[in-house]
Order: sequence, then structure tokens, then C-alpha cells
Amino acid sequence: MTTRTNGDTVTIDYVLRKSDGEVVGNTQQVGPQAVELGSGQIFPQIEQALTGMEVGEEKTVSIPSDQAFGARNEQLVIDIPRSNLPPEPTPQPGMALQAQSPDGQPMTLHILEVGDQTIKADGNHPLAGEDVTFDLTLRDIKQAA
Repeated sequence: MTTRTNGDTVTIDYVLRKSDGEVVGNTQQVGPQAVELGSGQIFPQIEQALTGMEVGEEKTVSIPSDQAFGARNEQLVIDIPRSNLPPEPTPQPGMALQAQSPDGQPMTLHILEVGDQTIKADGNHPLAGEDVTFDLTLRDIKQAA
């Protein structure tokens, strides 16, 4: 029986669901994910769930919003003058914009509404405020050297 330990690289399949059951991501979209355990690449709850799992085993992990993508912050919903945007591409709801936070860190904004003079954009992660569930399948373990 081969189980994982920190430093190992595991390959997992996952399905990510919101609390209402809506699937919002999975490895069918992006392919199996290789993760080095103990490196902080994934939620700690998922690393914990992978502890002791065998190849082929499945587990479900639920993570509350405050431990997943955080609470929504309505201060991150902002109006931006259209004159501050490049002329192309034409802004559309759902489009992502790259910006800098006040402390100079890169951030992604998602356009909510487009008006004649301004656009409304949201700097929250799309899953902020959502409890999420991961259905995991451990596909492979490459043990650390």
C-alpha cells in the first residue's frame, strides 16, 4: 500500500462544487493536477484529506467560505471611468481586467456592468463568500527522492 507524505508529488482529479451543487471546475476542463504535498499549493483541508489515501481512492472535502476563497468584500466592487480603459477590446460583462491594488499587487477584476461613462467591476474572487466542496480522486503518487 502506497500512501502520500510531504514532499511527494500526487496527481489528483477533482470536481469543485458550490454549496448549491453547481459544478464550477473540474479536471475534465484542465486535466489531472500534479501537486507537491507540503508546499502550500492547495488548501490545507485537501492536503489533510490526501493523508493516507491510496491510489484510486476517492474522498469528498467541504471547505467553508472563510477558509476557501474568503468572504465577499463589497469595497472591492468599484466603478471605473471608461476613459481609464483601453479602447479595445470593448468591455463586456464577465470580461476580466488586470489591475493593481493600492499596495501595488496585481489583481483581477471581473466586469459586472458596462455603462456609457463607467463600468462596474468586482475585485472579489468569483467564489468569495461560497462554501465549496471538492470531490477528489488520487490518481498517482511520486514519492520524494
